[in-house]
Amino acid sequence: MNPRTFRRAALSLGIAATTLAAMVASPAYARPDHVAPAPVAVAASPVSTIIDGVARQVSVADRTTMDRLSISAANGPIDLLTVNVNGRLAGDLRAANQRLLIAKGLPGGTGSLLRLRLAHPDMRAALARGEAPLVAATPTDDSATSVTAYDRSGGTVVLDAAQVPQRPVLVVDVDAERALSAGLALMREELGARGIGQVAPAQPASRASAAEVTASAGYWATKVNAIRLSDDKEPWIKGAAEIYNVVAGFGLDGKVKVDLVQMPYLDHDGTTYYPNQLLVHFSAYKYNLADVVMMEDDGDTNYSALVKAIADILLVIVDGGAYTPLVNAILDAIPTSWYTDDPDFVDAWYTLSTNSSGRKYGAGANGWMDVVPYWVEQF
Repeated sequence: MNPRTFRRAALSLGIAATTLAAMVASPAYARPDHVAPAPVAVAASPVSTIIDGVARQVSVADRTTMDRLSISAANGPIDLLTVNVNGRLAGDLRAANQRLLIAKGLPGGTGSLLRLRLAHPDMRAALARGEAPLVAATPTDDSATSVTAYDRSGGTVVLDAAQVPQRPVLVVDVDAERALSAGLALMREELGARGIGQVAPAQPASRASAAEVTASAGYWATKVNAIRLSDDKEPWIKGAAEIYNVVAGFGLDGKVKVDLVQMPYLDHDGTTYYPNQLLVHFSAYKYNLADVVMMEDDGDTNYSALVKAIADILLVIVDGGAYTPLVNAILDAIPTSWYTDDPDFVDAWYTLSTNSSGRKYGAGANGWMDVVPYWVEQF
């Protein structure tokens, strides 16, 4: 799902002041030397605990319900709150979804986040033959070597994370697309309320004539022509990624401004995409520079906690009269547990400018973007 190899190395990402100064003088990407700390044991996240519990509940559903779920999931992911199941299971699923919304810091009106899908298309034939499926929850630890699934009695079956099993597996996971949409809306609202939301368009000087304003109306942006993230050999149970970017720079008022940019097409690692997407909008930045931190909702992102952490640390950054890269500040704001349980951080690009062009590799060498300057004209 999430194409990342940077992982826990982000915690040790540090750039010396002299290096930063050099980057500002010649805007490009940074590839710092860093050493990832040894993996540490961590407790399961609230989200993983919830969906694992749902997987166990679904596995012991009656035969008629399981057959109905299997047939539906074989045709594509299904919303578990909309399928016809017995009253007790339906109530348990609604309660689990409410706990899931709380765990992800999302409002109650977000709707259902629980979905069920077939783990791999090759398993359809086994389902058609009537083989009883196992049920598993999507793991949040990408380095896991095994997957725990449940049989019809609720007993555990340990599967190899690297080898697609012969027996069909139904997977309970989070509707990350819906969660991300709701989460970014919440983050934009909170960032805007705290004065660090998307930068507003610059107002023309009062002394400029109407002709001058019309002739120069518009702004420079950075356009992504192509993008590719590294192949990290993720387990078969993972699905598509949900990628978004935290784009940060200084507004004309000297305060940090943040824009949140989704990349809904960036589903898989090891694949080159050609989006022609505008990533950085230099419509009213004080400096000709901005930073990009790429992240993913891998299921357990708590958006309320994330936006509070980012806002709290960016609000105390003071413009010192020269551009200060903001990647490290954003990484410092991300809870440490995300790098040990579920590394939602993908990669980062330092000091992109209106002159940035060509292939830019991420600081963690986990991906690259082909970018060009783009002039956005005003109608």
